Amino acid sequence: MISREVKITNSIGLHARPATFFIQKANSYKSSIWVEKNERRVNAKSLLGVLSLGISNGMSINLIADGQDEAEALDGLAELINTGFAE
Repeated sequence: MISREVKITNSIGLHARPATFFIQKANSYKSSIWVEKNERRVNAKSLLGVLSLGISNGMSINLIADGQDEAEALDGLAELINTGFAE
């Protein structure tokens, strides 16, 4: 199990469209992946779970992955977030 802290930099945060991109990317990995904010952890492959965290611009979150492609999963998700979801 590994984790990484990332900062949300796109203008609207992790809502609606960016969250959909995030979920699709998370689902492309075999590892179990979670998003954690303020000690609350949700499944990164669940749109409702991710949206329930209310992640907005400037917030930091922890990405946690456990499985055979955990490092690849965190690298891919962090890259998606750091590029602002290509918006």
